[in-house]
Amino acid sequence: MAVTRLQKNSENNFTCPTCGQSLRKVEGGTLTVRDGKVDMTAILPRYVCDSCGVFYRELLNSGYYDVFDLPENEKRKPKRVISTGDIPPTQLKRESDGKCPCPRCGERMDFVEAGPVQIVNGRPDFSNTMDHFKCPYCKSVFRKIVGTDYFQWSDK
Repeated sequence: MAVTRLQKNSENNFTCPTCGQSLRKVEGGTLTVRDGKVDMTAILPRYVCDSCGVFYRELLNSGYYDVFDLPENEKRKPKRVISTGDIPPTQLKRESDGKCPCPRCGERMDFVEAGPVQIVNGRPDFSNTMDHFKCPYCKSVFRKIVGTDYFQWSDK
């Protein structure tokens, strides 16, 4: 049994020690009975890595996590992410929750409102001075084309 200490990224989420992607937290469920015995581990939260097909569960509140293979019925199918060169300029509209579907991966993108110019490492950073959409799943950013209602994929 190999245990590991999980590291956190800049967004304060645990990262997978194997691939480095953010882990998805799954809250514990209800008690289950397996082979005539009560399975107490089902109520504990776990951290799932969809790309590696494993999950991590903390051992006795120690800060160390044990790794297990993800059951076949819980594995997520990898989504097809469209190449950035194949995405034409598109009209994106915020829905009531402030999000819209991502043209690249199909997940829900967050709307980021414009803010003031910020100083980063002694230089002005103009990247957040205009409204844009940011997808937390495929890490794409869509910025508005000036003078139109269309948005284009951006590398920053």
